[in-house]
Amino acid sequence: MSIFPSHDPSTNAFAPIRTPLQFSLLLSSTIDVFDLRAKQNAAAGVGLSGDVGLLHAVDDRLAAYGFETNTGVRMVCVVDMRGRRVDAAHAGSGGSAVGGGAGGAMAAGSSSPALGGGGGGGRSLTAGLRDAELKPVFRAMQTAYVRLLQNPFFEPDEHAPLGGRGGKRITSRKFGEDMKRIGEGWTPGVTNL
Repeated sequence: MSIFPSHDPSTNAFAPIRTPLQFSLLLSSTIDVFDLRAKQNAAAGVGLSGDVGLLHAVDDRLAAYGFETNTGVRMVCVVDMRGRRVDAAHAGSGGSAVGGGAGGAMAAGSSSPALGGGGGGGRSLTAGLRDAELKPVFRAMQTAYVRLLQNPFFEPDEHAPLGGRGGKRITSRKFGEDMKRIGEGWTPGVTNL
């Protein structure tokens, strides 16, 4: 799980708007939405959709977006819809972001590398973010995860065991750096991470 601070306009400072435990619970709740949509897709004979979008609006400030690959890897990005870039010196640091890497934040037996990115540019949740604004985030997260899987010393079954119970936390420094780069570098409108 990676958490990036949100901008507080009253103090002109950056601070997380939720605790790690609160974000962890939020990430766990998104797994229920993934599972519900998977059941609906199975009943319709669609299988894995590969593209999920808005999972749920948490409150008037946070929105959880998700993406599921055709191999069942789930990625979540929680966006602070009030966050925004303040100036070029803080580019990309404008919003709260969370995600679950493997281990404690992975849920329901699927690999769920997740991350959050910058802010929503002062938008309300009724407007939300377009798919095109989030695709670069999920594409970059998926690329980082694929690179992790290509490491011959990485044991994916230790981090997302069959049966969905337990799993170790991903401790790859390179993967962590990639998640940090993505989270700090993204705001709506950024197309290349």
